[in-house]
Amino acid sequence: MTFAGATPAAGAHPPHPTVNTADTHGGRAMDESFVVLPSAAASMYTFEPPAEAAMGHMGGTGGGHTGGQHTSNASFNATVNVLTRAFEIASSQTQVEQPLCLECMRALSEELDKQMEDVNNDIKAYQSCLDRLDKESAEALSEEDFMREKLKAEEEERKLEAAIKEVEQQKEEIMVQIQDVELKTKDFQELEEKFWHDCNDFKLNLTVHQEDRDGILAKIDVVKAQLELLKRTNVLNDAFHIWHDGDFGTINNFRLGRLPNIPVEWDEINAAWGQACLLLHTMAQYCRLNFSYRIIPMGSYPKVADNKNTYELFGPVNLFWSSRYDKAMTFFLACLKEFAEFANARDRAAKIAPEKCFKLPYKIENDKVEGLTITQSFNRQEKWTKALKYTLCNLKWALYWLIGNTGTQPAASPSSTGVTSGQGSSSSHGTAV
Repeated sequence: MTFAGATPAAGAHPPHPTVNTADTHGGRAMDESFVVLPSAAASMYTFEPPAEAAMGHMGGTGGGHTGGQHTSNASFNATVNVLTRAFEIASSQTQVEQPLCLECMRALSEELDKQMEDVNNDIKAYQSCLDRLDKESAEALSEEDFMREKLKAEEEERKLEAAIKEVEQQKEEIMVQIQDVELKTKDFQELEEKFWHDCNDFKLNLTVHQEDRDGILAKIDVVKAQLELLKRTNVLNDAFHIWHDGDFGTINNFRLGRLPNIPVEWDEINAAWGQACLLLHTMAQYCRLNFSYRIIPMGSYPKVADNKNTYELFGPVNLFWSSRYDKAMTFFLACLKEFAEFANARDRAAKIAPEKCFKLPYKIENDKVEGLTITQSFNRQEKWTKALKYTLCNLKWALYWLIGNTGTQPAASPSSTGVTSGQGSSSSHGTAV
């Protein structure tokens, strides 16, 4: 163990330490735990006590027990101080903290052995090089050879200097080129930055235009849908709705005809005739067709005129004598037949098969529709009402032919009109319920 170098305070009486070489520290003897200096090296640190202390020590028993104890303490403290100083000097010289334990001493010894081995190897290598140089024969060049080698070296030096100058000149040119390239690079960077700004602006404008385009396309789709709806819509078909109500044919919900058990008012009959005249007149104008008789639609007071007279197509009229009213209905029926002949001629001109050319479902001959007279004089109301119903059915077929040929709306099947076709046997004529 290591002792502190402080001297005990005056008047203290510490016990006299007994130095025992057999004292152990952690199971080891003192000389095994520390580096013990040899006697020759330790002699230089031997403490010489003062003369007074020596004389007091050698004075016999006159000093008594107290004087001998003080002398022993002073000698021990001096020894501790000398050892402490020696360890400090060793630590400063070896750069290793002293004293060293046995394990550290072994590691240090192994490290020093390795370094010594490396130094010996270097010495052997140097010695082999020296031996090889000694064996080589050194021949001195002659004066002429020396001058020739000198001139050759000078010539090579001049060439190298010229090459260096050329390289420096090239370096200067390259530096100028580098400066130009840097300027161009700076310009290109500015152009690139401007390009990306323009590109971002363009993308922003493109996005705005695409949104506008999408909005316009959406509006176009809506308008196209509305246009298709309008194309499938026919003004005449919507304005003049021909249907049936039991035994009556109707146009815009106005019944045309009378029955004994259902006496329809003349105002309703007049309104129905007014709608029928307006529809046939409009169809003729659309096709630029001139009838043999002139139809004059005047609301609920329509008229039909020939070259001489004008006949009223409205009532009330006498059931037994109504020649003017009968002539007006007969002339209307003749105009409807002329329109059917015009439609048939147009189909034949379009090279449509004869069986597919237009013809009325109920045949018209003079004042009769499918054998039923349209006149009211001396006629039964049931037959007159049925003849009027067939007339409206023929008018609806003519209207659907016009719609199908103008391309504004595909013609519906005849069964959807509410009136069945009159082609075939007479038993199939009538209204579809």
